[in-house]
Formats: sequence, C-alpha cells, structure tokens
Amino acid sequence: MPHYLIQVSYTEQAWQALIKNPQDRIEAVRPAIENLGGKIQEGWFAFGDCDVVCIAELPDNVAAAAISIAFSAGGACKNVKTTPLMSTAEGIEALKRASRVGYRSATAGA
Repeated sequence: MPHYLIQVSYTEQAWQALIKNPQDRIEAVRPAIENLGGKIQEGWFAFGDCDVVCIAELPDNVAAAAISIAFSAGGACKNVKTTPLMSTAEGIEALKRASRVGYRSATAGA
C-alpha cells in the first residue's frame, strides 16, 4: 500500500482548544484514516513549519486526497500537506527510467 507523509499546522484556535483539553490527535484521526482503508504508521508533534507529522499507508491518491480535504475542511488546521512517498527501490527505478525518457533541457547544449 502506498505511503504518505501528512504534515499539519494548527490554527490558533486549535492550539487553544488543545491546551484546554490535551489529547493525542493521532489517535483521534486514526478512525478516519482507517475508514478510508488506511493505517497510521507513526505520528509525532513537531516544531517548525508543521505542528504534527505522520506517516500513513493509504490505498491510493484518492484516499490520501480525501483525508487531506477532510482535515482542511475541519477548521482546526491552517495548513495540510500530503506528500506521496516512494521506497528507495522505487526511487532507484525512477532514476533508471529518467535516463531513458529522452528529455532534453532547454539549457542543454545543441
């Protein structure tokens, strides 16, 4: 099953609610991801650009888009970013295919 990196930044109101009622939001969203046929591998609070990050397995890009849309529409997140992930084997295969596609950059010599 494909893996996705999901990065979330909370709104000020969401932080206020979490301070009043601390909770594990990874566990709170687990049922929604499972309803899409997915599974959370791991999740973390973070600092920097994102407040929470998780790695999730989801059946396909449509399911990944659906959870991202649901998170965005919920009102607690000011930013949701979902990134498809590839295994190293898939990355190496992509590199091999890139060498065979015949693309010529506009800055390549004549």
